[in-house]
Amino acid sequence: MGLGGIIFDFIGAVVRWVYGTIWRSIARKKKFTFQEYLHGPNNSDGWFDLAGHSFNNRIIGAVVLVALCSLFV
Repeated sequence: MGLGGIIFDFIGAVVRWVYGTIWRSIARKKKFTFQEYLHGPNNSDGWFDLAGHSFNNRIIGAVVLVALCSLFV
């Protein structure tokens, strides 16, 4: 994973964490930690929990970064 993947992964995790924290606060559901959004749920061996969260973070991070850049240009 290159530097771009790490940056997109982190930005995507931040966006998912903010959205999830707000939504789960309104719905009064259990909140997840930032580390769980970044690396997947603790103590899980499922494929999606190991690889899917990172993939989602990268996609969301890339979309958010492109949207922010297009707003400022």
